[in-house]
Amino acid sequence: MASVQRLFLSAPQFAVVGASTNKEKFGTKVLRWYIDRSKEVTPVHPKEPELEGLKTVKALAALPDPAHTSVSVITPPAVTLGVLREAKALGVPALWIQPGAEDAAVRSYIEEAGLTDRVVLGGPCVLVLGDGILAGLETEKKANL
Repeated sequence: MASVQRLFLSAPQFAVVGASTNKEKFGTKVLRWYIDRSKEVTPVHPKEPELEGLKTVKALAALPDPAHTSVSVITPPAVTLGVLREAKALGVPALWIQPGAEDAAVRSYIEEAGLTDRVVLGGPCVLVLGDGILAGLETEKKANL
């Protein structure tokens, strides 16, 4: 699991599916987490043109470079399933399925689609683990210079 989390946070770009205009919802808190750490992040929302001061895209396919964008998913499980299918088709390198965004159908799809090495699932959210993982990546980067 830790290697998938590191793969996820090593991406040059991020997207958040599930952010909204409600600042109390976890999707928006996750979006703010990326913004507060100066990460290049794009909110994905089918209706809102802007969230937290950032222009949204309506779907993963509209991301500037989906093949180099890790995606945080904070949606109901039925929506998560569609996001996973789209992400697989686009070659998204890694996804972090936040707690509550998965169910048995989502877990089955991840197994059947061969995505287990690219999906963080069933663990703490990026808000809990993210800073520690980023610090470790930064330490490694400095050691390799």
